[in-house]
Amino acid sequence: MAQLSIVYFAWVREAIGRDEERIDRPDPGTTIAQLVASLAARGGGYAQALGDSNRLRAAIDQRFVPIDSPVGDARELALFPPVTGG
Repeated sequence: MAQLSIVYFAWVREAIGRDEERIDRPDPGTTIAQLVASLAARGGGYAQALGDSNRLRAAIDQRFVPIDSPVGDARELALFPPVTGG
């Protein structure tokens, strides 16, 4: 089965305790929000960091996408908090 690399940034990475992981790629119609919810169900730092997908931003294969986008045939999913500039 094809793999999906999930990369975590900033406080998401800190709460989960890892920079990235590889999982079996979900069904192409699975949305990022659905995948995030299944990861949050692991509990612990996953629940803390991923429990509210509205607090996250996502990129598929290094392109910003809405959190309700399907995973499709992505090779990489990046999850990070909203970025603010100054």
